[in-house]
Amino acid sequence: MDHNLQLEIVTPFGKTLSEEILSCVVPGVKGQFQVLKNHAPVISNISVGAIKVKNNEKSEIFIATSGGFCEVRDNSVKIVVESAEISDSIDVDRALKAKERAEDRLKSKAGEFDEVRARLALARAINRISVSKYTA
Repeated sequence: MDHNLQLEIVTPFGKTLSEEILSCVVPGVKGQFQVLKNHAPVISNISVGAIKVKNNEKSEIFIATSGGFCEVRDNSVKIVVESAEISDSIDVDRALKAKERAEDRLKSKAGEFDEVRARLALARAINRISVSKYTA
């Protein structure tokens, strides 16, 4: 089989995924973009969202990410993000509790309140819940 792209997704905790793929869709800060074989070199910031990977078996893998950056060069896609969770390994109960906590913080605005941090926590929780619904 003709090897198309090498994908590597890394977090501060180690590699989440490292494999040969056909394509991936990445949540860039200015919108999603797809990477295929022979893509032009690019470096892009990544926002909270889902990375969609089509592997060489033509099945799809969905990964929740909380942001970072992506480099595409010479049929290699390197993604470095704060967090990355494959859809079927997401702890949905934990994500629902995080969503509830963030919503409560935004409603109460009590004490030391960082609204930006609370909004980001809410976005990450909603993203994790959404991505958890996709299975390979």
